[in-house]
Amino acid sequence: MNRYEGLFILNTVGKEEGVTELIEKVRTEINAAGGKVETVQKMDKRPFARVADKRHSSGFYLNVIFEAAPAVIAPLRAKFALSADVFRVSFTNAPAPVPDKTEKK
Repeated sequence: MNRYEGLFILNTVGKEEGVTELIEKVRTEINAAGGKVETVQKMDKRPFARVADKRHSSGFYLNVIFEAAPAVIAPLRAKFALSADVFRVSFTNAPAPVPDKTEKK
């Protein structure tokens, strides 16, 4: 199992109240594919630097750190690419967690 970081841009057009539901869908898809979600960081709605389509001038950014087998990433990327709720997705290898130095032994 490798540790991955997924940056999602969620399509929230007409779904301002449903952001929590979209986040739960992302978490469910990762878990269903055999991954284990560690943390979910909501990064709020942000405007795009370059607007390719006037209907999509901003998106809700979400950062998810999870563990999964390397073979799971390609099917996950394909599944999210077909989803109307996910505007963009990017997976990268996440660095190992840094142990807290303030802990006393």
